[in-house]
Amino acid sequence: MAQSVSHLPDLLFFLYPSGYSLVSTLMAGHSKWAQIKRQKGANDAARSKLFGKLGKRIAVETRLAQGDMNAVGLRTAIEKAKESNMPKDSIERAVAKGAAHDTASLEAITYETYGPGGCAIVIETLTDNHKRTAQEIKHLLSEQGLSLASPGSATWAFEKTREGWVPQTTIELSDEDDATLMGILEKIDEHDDVEEVYTNAG
Repeated sequence: MAQSVSHLPDLLFFLYPSGYSLVSTLMAGHSKWAQIKRQKGANDAARSKLFGKLGKRIAVETRLAQGDMNAVGLRTAIEKAKESNMPKDSIERAVAKGAAHDTASLEAITYETYGPGGCAIVIETLTDNHKRTAQEIKHLLSEQGLSLASPGSATWAFEKTREGWVPQTTIELSDEDDATLMGILEKIDEHDDVEEVYTNAG
């Protein structure tokens, strides 16, 4: 059976044990991109939007955990939220929402594309309407001069780990292409359904 609201104290104790320490900041596959995201996180509006995305992921992982307090996905989602300084009460509300089965309609979908200089880009989304999100991501990419790639055409350059997509091969970009890429990644990341964006640009 799925985790019930009455079991939340036990789950939260697991998530916040005494002496619990955070893992080091997770990288999104490109050091400059990770730095830009941290700087954006200092902005109140950007931080609020980030917390909303993190909360949605926590809620979904809580539902998927089905009472398993050792679920890797749930623990990873909590770690990412705490690393982003998401308030504890906000994390607890997200857990409660997931335990109450308020996230059944949410679906995780991965999109792939290629950016400037041939770098691979992987876009992870969480949506309650996959047709709408697919159309919006396709349009967003088109505005940046990009197009959706077929499944597997970009992810081959990465390894999927609990931290996300880790590049196994990197592409070195010119300064011009790198600047263009940073602008593209920011545009993609601003979409409400986008959880994380990864690139193998060096």
